[in-house]
Amino acid sequence: MTNPQKNLPRRSHKLPPSQRLRRGIKALGIGLLLASTPIAATTEPEGIRLPELGDSTSGVVSPQREKELGQMWLRMFRSQVKTSSDALLQQYVEKTVKELASYTPLEDKNIDVVVVNNETMNAFAVPGGIMGVHTGLFLFAENEDQFASVIAHELGHLSQRHYARSLEAQRNNRIPTLAGMLGALVLAATAGGGAGIAAMTATQAAALDSQLRFSRKNEQEADRVGIETLAASGRDPDAAGEMFEQMLKATRYYQRPPEFLLTHPVTEKRIADAKLRSQRMETVPPSDSRDFHLMRARIRVAGEPTPQQAVKRFQAELNGINDNEDAARYGLALAQLAAGRPDNALDTLQPLLDKEPSKGAFVLARADIDLVRRDYSGATQRLQYALDRNPGDHALLMGLANAHFKAGNFLAAERMLAKYSRARKKDPTVWYLLAETHGLAGDIVGVHEARAEYYILNGVFDKALQHLRHGIRMTKDNYQTNAILKQRLKDVIKMQEKAKEL
Repeated sequence: MTNPQKNLPRRSHKLPPSQRLRRGIKALGIGLLLASTPIAATTEPEGIRLPELGDSTSGVVSPQREKELGQMWLRMFRSQVKTSSDALLQQYVEKTVKELASYTPLEDKNIDVVVVNNETMNAFAVPGGIMGVHTGLFLFAENEDQFASVIAHELGHLSQRHYARSLEAQRNNRIPTLAGMLGALVLAATAGGGAGIAAMTATQAAALDSQLRFSRKNEQEADRVGIETLAASGRDPDAAGEMFEQMLKATRYYQRPPEFLLTHPVTEKRIADAKLRSQRMETVPPSDSRDFHLMRARIRVAGEPTPQQAVKRFQAELNGINDNEDAARYGLALAQLAAGRPDNALDTLQPLLDKEPSKGAFVLARADIDLVRRDYSGATQRLQYALDRNPGDHALLMGLANAHFKAGNFLAAERMLAKYSRARKKDPTVWYLLAETHGLAGDIVGVHEARAEYYILNGVFDKALQHLRHGIRMTKDNYQTNAILKQRLKDVIKMQEKAKEL
């Protein structure tokens, strides 16, 4: 499937990464500079502005207002950051967050999850129920419980409403703004891989970190809630202290510590406190989720410089020492497929399919082999069979829609995605593929409508308005569709106006 990010406005994508980031931040009005000048949290931004969560007269912002601001923040974040379109990975992270959230004191447990394609170790939570996870978190965590400990910690900040409470406690001091958080997290999400952030001075880094730091008391509280959440969910509470140790070790091998560590400082005392707290919990036997290692393998394959190098790495692991043999075999099959060796990939994958023929990850890999071989009928039948047994499975559904698309079954893909877009309205990848499918199925009005929704979710309102106006002109003789598009146009104009007011 084509990368959905390619249809974002192209004017900034022609620039080198560092210049593109400067322009993007300036356009968002974050008020951050990539020069040597320290960044002040109170800098007055230009253009689109996101507000402080509260002020000295209004008190703490309401949860409803937080939700509204959180959605606006997410659109702005997506407009600047490369997010993952891997449905299987997205599904895994969403499932983990949802499960953990069910054991927290959060009143609203509906969390919007964004997976960031970045090898740095970071995760974050934003007021209004937004959770972000860098793919690099999978590479630093040794097992699922350690991975979950970071998610649980961030959920602790959300459940205790630390952002809003910090405003009440620090009315006369510098307080975190959503704009400042956006700038800091955009920079963190574009660091590494030649994004030009390595050249930042220590002063700049400290200024960015200050946008996200909580008080020591807040961090202790999030640690407590996070460890309690781990234990309540049946996971090993010791994993929190283990993950802190992993992060602390990383400072010895990396010039710049993990982003998460910069904004959540870890000390020996904090590690000791986490271990002491976990010892008071009921003992939980350590477990290791294979699904975590399968997702980790997907990320590692994509992160290798070439598919051939990925093949060599996973072949060595399969024949030697590995964290999980099934994951090593799975990673090798994916790498072989990426290297243009579908026959080898099938030979490697087959033992996994023999053991678990209905496992979603394995079925999707097998279908991808079919697609490379242009056995479209085999791919669609295989995926439909699996989906019938796992109705509503996001990864299988998107895989089947993509298989129909590649097979030229545009009407079948269109029917699936049109229905699914109503159930999963806030997923840009669904709208992107639906727009492409509408186009090849001959529904030009549908193209404009779906692309508008895609651009709305990515915070590119001018593009959304263009597509809606095209759709309105084309539906003058269709009162119902015309009215729907006109109402959506009004909605987007309001979003744009609110963004300017913010």
